[in-house]
Amino acid sequence: MASLQDTPAFPGPGLSTDQDLLLMQEGMMMRKVRSKNWKKLRHFRLQNDGMTVWHARQAGGRAKPTFSISDVERIRLGHDSELLRNLAEEFPLEQGFTIVFHGRRPNLDLIANSVEEAQSWMQGLQLLVDFVTNMDQQERLDQWLRDWFQRGDKNQDGRMSFQEVQRLLHLMNVEMDREYALSLFQAADVSQSDTLEGEEFVQFYKALTKRTEVQELFENFSSDGQKLTLLEFVDFLREEQKEQDRAPDLALELINRYEPSDSGRLRHVLSVDGFLSYLCSKDGSIFNPACLPIYQDMTQPMNHYFINSSHNTYLVADQLCGQSSIEGYIRALKRGCRCVEVDVWDGPSGEPVVYHGHTLTSRILFKDVLATVAQYAFQVTSDYPLILSLENHCTWEQQETMARYLTEILGEQLLSTTVNGMPLNQLPSPELRGKILLKGKKLTTLEEDIEEEENEELQPELEREQGSEVELDPFLEPEPEPELEPELEPGHEPEPESEPQEPSSRSKDKQEKVVKCPLSGLPICCQIMVQTPSFNPESLLLSKQIAKPILCPALSALVVYLKSVSFYSFTHSKEHYHFYEISSFSEAKAKNLIKEAGNEFVQHNAWQLSRVYPSGLRTDSSNYNPQELWIAGCQMVAMNMQTAGLAMDICDGLFRQNGGCGYVLKPDFLRDTQSSFHPHRPISPFQGKRLLVQVISGQQLPKVDDTKERSIVDPLVKVEIFGIRADTTWKETSYVENNGFNPYWGQTLCFHVLVPELAVLRFVVKDYNWRPRHGFIGQFTLPWTCMQQGYRHIHLLSRDGISLHPASIFVYICIREDLGQEKS
Repeated sequence: MASLQDTPAFPGPGLSTDQDLLLMQEGMMMRKVRSKNWKKLRHFRLQNDGMTVWHARQAGGRAKPTFSISDVERIRLGHDSELLRNLAEEFPLEQGFTIVFHGRRPNLDLIANSVEEAQSWMQGLQLLVDFVTNMDQQERLDQWLRDWFQRGDKNQDGRMSFQEVQRLLHLMNVEMDREYALSLFQAADVSQSDTLEGEEFVQFYKALTKRTEVQELFENFSSDGQKLTLLEFVDFLREEQKEQDRAPDLALELINRYEPSDSGRLRHVLSVDGFLSYLCSKDGSIFNPACLPIYQDMTQPMNHYFINSSHNTYLVADQLCGQSSIEGYIRALKRGCRCVEVDVWDGPSGEPVVYHGHTLTSRILFKDVLATVAQYAFQVTSDYPLILSLENHCTWEQQETMARYLTEILGEQLLSTTVNGMPLNQLPSPELRGKILLKGKKLTTLEEDIEEEENEELQPELEREQGSEVELDPFLEPEPEPELEPELEPGHEPEPESEPQEPSSRSKDKQEKVVKCPLSGLPICCQIMVQTPSFNPESLLLSKQIAKPILCPALSALVVYLKSVSFYSFTHSKEHYHFYEISSFSEAKAKNLIKEAGNEFVQHNAWQLSRVYPSGLRTDSSNYNPQELWIAGCQMVAMNMQTAGLAMDICDGLFRQNGGCGYVLKPDFLRDTQSSFHPHRPISPFQGKRLLVQVISGQQLPKVDDTKERSIVDPLVKVEIFGIRADTTWKETSYVENNGFNPYWGQTLCFHVLVPELAVLRFVVKDYNWRPRHGFIGQFTLPWTCMQQGYRHIHLLSRDGISLHPASIFVYICIREDLGQEKS
């Protein structure tokens, strides 16, 4: 354990002499920028702990904390800041930089007084961020202790009196009897100075955090109570952790990894400290580490996967007046999203813009969105294909501009032709790495595109054989094209309350449609056609009299595998649609279809993609429960990713597995076009499971309200299961009064789950309140299929999905075959 009393207490060796960090500790005046009109001078200073930055209105003024280094994800150059670019005429971009935080916390844009000062802060911050990122488990604990020591040492003299320790206990969420606290204090005060310094504080902390429940578990398998031999540890792994055949090899591996003493590793034994270190590690986590990297078959058609999808990605707030920003795309891609949405409308000066139509949301340039997507699509978490869901509301001219931008800005990333060697009866697999697929309206079929590509390859040879240019017949009539179907998503065109009538087979190809003109809003009745280039001079005179197509062919040609079509019925889709066509459903429509024709929906999603989007009534950017749509095999369940909460916890939980790549393979019964599975009425051969969750204890739980020093939480644990309707349930423990530091519950909760393959579990810790709503402390969500049995720690996350280290709960998980007991 590192010394805690050295000041300045930089977190790592060599950092105390870094010139950039020393300059940051002196402090610097910089402009804090919130908008083009809000630019305030503030004095920023790195504190002596080397881990927090404070700011004041002026040097020497009353300072308050701005951020912790552990909150920072990355540092961006001024050129990469949407806000700072708007101020380029006022301040050189080289003097600006952006601090990007984990989760949904807004970025902090700063402008230094010189390029050199900006460079010092960027380099110093990046040095600290890299150090924190590379900390191991023990280093993180040391830093956590150092932070608490700094907070508890109120007069900053490098030592703590008993009065300061009592205050610290309240800060740490502990209500402790004064006499007991004093006895621990005196036992740790080996210097008998009536204060705790460095190592003495460490010993006090160890006494405070002694894990009696872990000690008892250790002694149950240890013959002498001092160590676990290799064979004893193998027995523990096999009997309790259900590691079975891999237990002998795993035991040796874990001893070498977690036993702190050299002699213990040489003798192949595990001390109680090594045992606790294992239980608190990722190997002792409830989430199976084997599910963290890419572990699933990624060679199946894309419609066989759940795809992490975003709704109105450009919005970072509400749906009516919220800000549109490229930051929405960066954040979504950072979360592993593989389908982003772009609503494009006519903008001034011939520049297409992106915003939520018919609302007061702000507007951003389409070309800026594409530049951001090109930069971040495969940079952050995944190189598996990204789907660009295009909602096109532009006139012909600006559609041509869109097509040009797509090809110029995305370049080789954009998939604009079919994949060679792919069978013409299924979508390509996610192994189409580094490619962006466009989803949108299309004038032709995929088969016609392939035929055209083959003709283009043969054309030069035909021309050479004929020895002359091929002329177009000016009297050749174009073949009729499929009609453009209306988009029904809220904010674009109203969704009909009732299901549209299925078109008859005779009228299907020639049917007239009523579509809204994006500019005037007036209905126009038209048949979709494409003008064929002609050399007839008279056609130039008549061209103004001929109605132009709603969809520009150049834009249409960029849609290859994901052609948007309207949904009429499952029978109609089966008879008239193709594997490369995709339908969108409102959440209400999709839920109704699951209720009325669940099995047909499952079969439909086994061969064709479906996208579901939130109700237009969710103007606050709230979310629905995605699990209610996944159980029918719906692949692209679009979420308002800017809004934290239960729904996003479920979404993040599912996509936490498989390398966080944004693609999760569906269970086999959701990939079978002949499947008999019905989400609301599942029948055999599904084998139910019985789940026992013993909630044992909690560790270092954070406060609900940091501003109240003396408030201490009364924690309880709620276990929720989301799956098919029959499996969706929750149970909770009683609460522990006035102890958020090391609460003990020792309660067992029992669940019966019929279709575990579709179950997602959420463990949430709350602060008991006599009011109906308890205070949120932390949560962790994971798929049933990624859950490890045995004694496991659950490492808690904040509302934004950020680690609350070292906060955790200790549980025992047991899964048994369900012998048909009544569901409780």
